[in-house]
Amino acid sequence: MYKKQMTAQKFLCLAAIIVSVIFFLYTLGIMTDLYDSLYDTMRNPNDPLQTDVSGSILYYAMQAFNRTFLLLSIGQILLAALLYLTNTHSRRRYYIGNFVSTALFTAGALYNSVYAHVNIEEAKRQFLTNVDFAALKEHAEMWGTLYTESTFWFDAHYFVFGLLLLVSALLVANAVWKVALMKDEAALVAEGRGNAG
Repeated sequence: MYKKQMTAQKFLCLAAIIVSVIFFLYTLGIMTDLYDSLYDTMRNPNDPLQTDVSGSILYYAMQAFNRTFLLLSIGQILLAALLYLTNTHSRRRYYIGNFVSTALFTAGALYNSVYAHVNIEEAKRQFLTNVDFAALKEHAEMWGTLYTESTFWFDAHYFVFGLLLLVSALLVANAVWKVALMKDEAALVAEGRGNAG
C-alpha cells in the first residue's frame, strides 16, 4: 500500500507545480482581450475618461487587481516548491514540515480561488454592463482593432481554480492516507515487538 501512496504523493506534488504554473500563465493572459479591444479606445492614456467607448476604463481599473493577482500566482508557485523543499514528494514518513507545507499550499489555493472569483466576476459584470459594445464595434471597424464580447478570459478562472482546488483536496487526502499508513505501520511494529518478547 505504501508503494501506491508514494506514487500518488509524487504525482500530486508535480501536479501542484503544474497547476500553479497554469495559474501564473492565466494571470499573464487574463488582460489579453481587454488590452486588444479597449486600450486603443483611450484618446489620452493620461486621462482614461477620454475614450471613444464608454466603460473602457475597465482596462485601467483591472490593473491593480492584475498586479496583485500576478504576485499571488508567484506565491502559489513558491508554496508548491515548498512541497519539494520539505521532501513531501519522496518521504516515506511525514514530519511536521510536510504537513505544514501541505496546509500552506491548500490555504493559498483557497485564498487565491476566493480572491480571484470575487474580483473576476465583478470585472466580468462591469465588462458586460458598462462597455458600450456598439461603440466598440464601430471603433474596431474603423481602426482595425479587436472587437469582442467574449468573456472567455473571465470564465477560464473556473477551470484554473477548479484544478488548483482539486489538487489541494487531493494533497490533503494524501496526507490523511499517509497518517493512516503510518499508524498501521506503527501498530505492526508494536505488534512485532510484543510477539518477539
